[in-house]
Amino acid sequence: MDTLWNKGMEAAQAVEDFTVGNDRTLDLQLAGYDVIGSKAHVSMLLKIGLLSAEEERMLQEGLDEILKSIESGEFKLEDDVEDIHSQVELLLSRKLGETGKKIHAGRSRNDQVLVDVKLFLRDKVLEVRGLVLELFDCLQDLSERHKDVLMPGYTHGQIAMPSSFGLWFGAYAETLADDMTMLRAAYTITDENPLGSAAGYGNSFPLDREMTTELLKFGTLNYNSIAAQMSRGKSEKAVAVALASVAATLNKLAEDCCTFMCQNYAFISFPDNLTTGSSIMPHKKNPDVWEMVRGKCNRIESVPNEITLLTTNLPVGYHRDLQLLKDILFPALASLEKCLSMSVMMLQHIIVRKDILDDARYDNIFTVEEVNRLALEGMPFRDAYKKVGGEVKDGTFKAPAPAERTVSALHHTHEGSIGSLCTELIRKKMAEAANFDHDSK
Repeated sequence: MDTLWNKGMEAAQAVEDFTVGNDRTLDLQLAGYDVIGSKAHVSMLLKIGLLSAEEERMLQEGLDEILKSIESGEFKLEDDVEDIHSQVELLLSRKLGETGKKIHAGRSRNDQVLVDVKLFLRDKVLEVRGLVLELFDCLQDLSERHKDVLMPGYTHGQIAMPSSFGLWFGAYAETLADDMTMLRAAYTITDENPLGSAAGYGNSFPLDREMTTELLKFGTLNYNSIAAQMSRGKSEKAVAVALASVAATLNKLAEDCCTFMCQNYAFISFPDNLTTGSSIMPHKKNPDVWEMVRGKCNRIESVPNEITLLTTNLPVGYHRDLQLLKDILFPALASLEKCLSMSVMMLQHIIVRKDILDDARYDNIFTVEEVNRLALEGMPFRDAYKKVGGEVKDGTFKAPAPAERTVSALHHTHEGSIGSLCTELIRKKMAEAANFDHDSK
């Protein structure tokens, strides 16, 4: 394999295979971004006098042709080409001769891959944002639709107080708004232009880095050239932390759904075509989708730690270890997107049981309501607590009749309670958190 930095010695195939690894396959996801970064770089080279107007025109046309081949799926890495950067430059050189070789002036493969990765991650964060918003809308719709359907609330895994499906669905919606804030932070960190930092120490060409920042629609620059190189790993970890935050929410939702589907609870169910059966037990309806969401999200939550372990002892400068970041993060991005899509599909078909609290086993869930009623009538809270506790102990506590077990009868009126879900306020919180791409500002 011919590499751009070859010093006249052929690398042993074993070394080549080991160091390249899966990078060629992963690089294909960066191909379009490599061309976009190169187009901005070429425009800047014209401005500072390293290219003539004709050379710039030829290079831009050549890059546009490569971009079209990428978008059509025709583009590929040739067997004897090291990576995406080499392939683009090779295609330009074949077409334009010596002019094609001028494209690399003023940059290094180090800042080139940084640009590619940052542009890629920035777009991926926006894709995840869109899927999170879709799930958020679904949860808010379910929250409003089922706001009057009571269900048990639990602490320590024990029956605690009355809750509602409106409160349960709404809780996950608002938690996603917090996750969106994490995505916003990740976007901000990736939205800095490293192009022009070269190998990490700048160079003697009079580069116009503000120009490429504007052309590539970055929010700002990585000003210090060393800091730009140090952002490799930092950007990936920021995105990984945001993904892990979303995954933690999905994981808990998936676990709730697995539990509430169990016949011992039977709070929710799903159509047969969204569950699986058993080879020997004909009654089984297994929550395989939710179990896979739970498992996949557990793995995604490990990604920030894996990136930390990969990068924690690296000094300033580029190191080949950093190549492995793509192996860690790219599959996690794809996995989370699938988990979000499947969660929406499942929730769109969820069936909610509406008579759960009519069962006498939940009678004691209304004890707090009775304690509060007595306190509102003037009895000291501790005395009311003791009185109702005694009734529970001796079996004389009387819960409301099933017809009185309603959201309105419980008089929960403060913000965020079952009687006041604050759906629109939560929507506003999400809208503010999600407003972070340049087009929305």
